[in-house]
Amino acid sequence: MAAAKKQIKLGMFLRPSGHHVAAWRHPDAAEDSDSNFQHLIDVARTAERGLFDLIFIADNVAMPHEDLETLTRVADVTRIDPFTVMAALAMVTKRIGLVVTGTTTYDEPYFVARKFASLDLVSGGRSGWNVVTSGVQMEAANFGRDFHPSKSDRYQRAREFVDVVRGLWDTWDEGALVRDKASGIFFDPSKVHVLNHRGEHFKVRGPLNTSPSPQGHPVIVESGSSEDGRDLAAETAEVVFTAQSTLAAAQEFYGDLHRRMAKYGRDPDSLKVMPGMLVTVGRTEQEAQDKHETLQALIHPSQGLTLLSKYMGYDLSGCDIDAPPPEVPANKLGLISSRSVQLTEMARRENLTVRQLYERVAGGRGHFSVVGTAAQVVDHMEEWVTTGASDGFNVMAPYLPGGLDDFVELVIPELQRRGLFRTAYEGRTLRDHLGLQKPVSRYAKAAAAVAAE
Repeated sequence: MAAAKKQIKLGMFLRPSGHHVAAWRHPDAAEDSDSNFQHLIDVARTAERGLFDLIFIADNVAMPHEDLETLTRVADVTRIDPFTVMAALAMVTKRIGLVVTGTTTYDEPYFVARKFASLDLVSGGRSGWNVVTSGVQMEAANFGRDFHPSKSDRYQRAREFVDVVRGLWDTWDEGALVRDKASGIFFDPSKVHVLNHRGEHFKVRGPLNTSPSPQGHPVIVESGSSEDGRDLAAETAEVVFTAQSTLAAAQEFYGDLHRRMAKYGRDPDSLKVMPGMLVTVGRTEQEAQDKHETLQALIHPSQGLTLLSKYMGYDLSGCDIDAPPPEVPANKLGLISSRSVQLTEMARRENLTVRQLYERVAGGRGHFSVVGTAAQVVDHMEEWVTTGASDGFNVMAPYLPGGLDDFVELVIPELQRRGLFRTAYEGRTLRDHLGLQKPVSRYAKAAAAVAAE
């Protein structure tokens, strides 16, 4: 009997109008997607109909640029708070996972632990926390700070932050909440743990005043691809979203992450790597290419420069768009992100002009992009998951709702035909979908270690 094929994991990376920078201008796009919640409901239900493992919403807590004039052509400067969106979507979906961003730089562990534990409860065990250290410089000014902390400082804080949150999620042992009406005892105090954390960045007593969920802990998701990001993911993440523009780069990242996990005694199967993939699919190659060109033609040069400046980490306004990108300013060398490095290397490798680079960034923002038929799209997906490059993908629709409709109607059946994707949900929690074990609390591990001595 032939061995069962590896099952592809799929996230739906939700940006209200779609991922192409000009998505909101598409004739069939919802121009008010930043405030139209019914639109988000419809998109979420389409993803669930497509049997996606999860919906993911990224976030930052500032506009991407301080010059408002620069942002006039950018659609995603306004949005409904993503956590609020996910809590509401929990009420109108039944199975799909709900992953949303929470910053470790401008938030507090107790607040984050409580929010995500609550989302886990209202969704029946479907929540995930996308751990970010915040990459937008302007976020500092919104929280009373003059400077954005260095990357090293942000990641040191993040490591402790995640440890505290997990400790708070371990507050309640199995069976702690007895809720015995006859005796009047609501919980067993011997099964409740007070964290009493005192560290370099945080002092948190606990316990967490939120009940445990069916999946134990919300799923920990991370998306950093720098050295610091890789180390944090290898130690703490259960899902990693990453931007890899080539198969070779994805294979390097996948292998490197698994090697780093060994340092922390972790099983590689306890982490799912899901690179972003921008998919423009048609019934024919020409139809797919026409869809792509429709969006490319809608990019205004100032809009392209604004987007590219965001991901490069320095201002490119006023530069010659038909010349190569300028060198990274010396004072930015310690601040640029892994995304900036990827884009700079891409431009040099392929001799791209600024215009050509922002056209690449316009849809995928450094992620792998494919334009073609369903069979061609799935050929790429199958190659990546069978050659040590990924466990699945964070699918990016170029515009919404049409881009996701196309994926569900064309790509999902092809994946199923090849035996690479489910034909029905088999579990109810996000951990069930992803094949992740329910976590064992630190207190249970400590007790087991003592018993084994």
